[in-house]
Amino acid sequence: MKNILHKLEERLDNYKIKKKFYLLYIICVLFPLIITDSIIVYIIFRSERISMYNEMDNMANAVKYSLGNQIEQAAKLGKSIYMDRETNDFMDREYKDSYEYVTSYQEFIKHRWSGNIAILDNIKFTMYVDNNTIINGGRFSRIEKEMDSQWYTFFKKTGMPQLLYFDYDATKWPAVEPKRRMMFIQNLDFYDKQREKILLIELDYAGINRYLKQMSYPMDIFICYNGKIVLSNGKYTSIGREFEEFSGYSKTGYKTVMDVYGAYMEICVINSQANTLAEVRKNLPAILFLVLLNAVFPAIMLRFLNKSFTVRLGILSDTFKNINDESLIGIENVRGEDEIGNLMRSYNKMATRINSLIQIVYKNKIKEQEMTVARQEAELLALHSQINPHFLFNTLESIRMHSVLKKETETADMIEKLAVLQRQYVDWGDDLIEIEKETEFARAYLSIQKYRFGSKLSYAVNVDNECKKYIIPKLTVVTFVENACVHGIESKASPGWVFVRIYKKDSYLCLEIEDTGKGMDEALMEKLLWKMRNASIGLLHEKGRVGVVNACLRLKMETGGEAVFELDGEEGMGLIVQIKIPCRCLKCAD
Repeated sequence: MKNILHKLEERLDNYKIKKKFYLLYIICVLFPLIITDSIIVYIIFRSERISMYNEMDNMANAVKYSLGNQIEQAAKLGKSIYMDRETNDFMDREYKDSYEYVTSYQEFIKHRWSGNIAILDNIKFTMYVDNNTIINGGRFSRIEKEMDSQWYTFFKKTGMPQLLYFDYDATKWPAVEPKRRMMFIQNLDFYDKQREKILLIELDYAGINRYLKQMSYPMDIFICYNGKIVLSNGKYTSIGREFEEFSGYSKTGYKTVMDVYGAYMEICVINSQANTLAEVRKNLPAILFLVLLNAVFPAIMLRFLNKSFTVRLGILSDTFKNINDESLIGIENVRGEDEIGNLMRSYNKMATRINSLIQIVYKNKIKEQEMTVARQEAELLALHSQINPHFLFNTLESIRMHSVLKKETETADMIEKLAVLQRQYVDWGDDLIEIEKETEFARAYLSIQKYRFGSKLSYAVNVDNECKKYIIPKLTVVTFVENACVHGIESKASPGWVFVRIYKKDSYLCLEIEDTGKGMDEALMEKLLWKMRNASIGLLHEKGRVGVVNACLRLKMETGGEAVFELDGEEGMGLIVQIKIPCRCLKCAD
């Protein structure tokens, strides 16, 4: 725990003061505010959810009771007819003709149901019987009439004595408009099981829907049967439309079931957010007051503290950042008597004293720097002056030897190529040159050497197009070409080649100068490689291959010391020099 606290303190020390204030505000004010308000909102919503759940439970139970009462009234009527001996005898009786049936029917209705006729008129029911002597109409009808209907097929399929069934009757369309029906079906086989008799009671579907609407529940209630909406207090109550699929299970806040007489029904109450939002609006003033008290007021105080504390520290920090090499800038308009104000005044005193010391020391330092720069410039000029005689001597010697030995008129052409080289040596206005021009000088030099050595020397210069515009120090390639000719080819009796290859690999510019000349032993090669890698002004004063050291030194100066030198070869077989320069260290000509 101590280690954790220590690391936390170290991390906080790296934060700016302004950030620390914001952390303090977030952790000690805003975070507790969020937690507190979240708890309050949770309590409100939880209370509302419980209240809403209880309300939905009451609504569902009320609908369940009301619908169950309607169904039980139909079932009570069905049971009464089921056990009524005279009604069953009337259906079983064989009638001679229509007159006898009509007379018997009127007498039966008059004497049997005279006391309940008002009640029975409010309930639509029909008794279907397998008796051909009965005339269709009134309370009785032949069963053959309904054998193709959906309700009859379903009832026979279930084999149940009683059944509650929902049906959309479109069999008589277009003569009769299709309509929804809610039916209670009772098998009348109490006295006689040989003759088929069925009671069909149609409940008042439209009346039940009206009753649900009149209850004025604040939420939508759907009574579903086989996944379809059969009853509702909302928009799915049209008696002339087919039952629609119920797609509101995800929005259902409360659900209960009714399993009555073979009909498994779901009573779904859709959750409404209106009451919850109303509760939030009801408590909105209290919530806004808490937000104002716990968030806005501390934010205002934080702003004042920021101006008094962090702003002045920021001024002090910016002053230190803007210190230049010549003098320290004082802080104007120092305000406050606290620790920050005293620190700003102390800084002004320190700046005054240091500025006076700078005036004394600065002039001496400038003189010292000027002397250093002058010395470096002198060394660079000396470096330049060492190159010209060195090349000029070797080139003139080549021309002289060719003229003495061959006695040919081609000397003029050699002198022309010498002029190309000489212009390069003399013009030191700029020490940098494009690779394309540098390789032209290398070709001119190799051409002159070809005159000298004849068939003993062959050469090839290959430069990738993408490398031609890079800029390198003058005579970089020519120096190593000269070294290959003089120390490689000239010292070998047999013919030899000089290869110049310049290409780009990955992010490096690669210069390769290879000869198949005399080569050198391993010790001498290691010594030369060391000089190339550690080229300096001091090494130029030593004897040996000054031109190679000179070229390597200028490459190191131009690339900030990032040029890489490699040397490989074998005595009697030749030598290869490879120089790798990061492309980011080089410029390109426009």
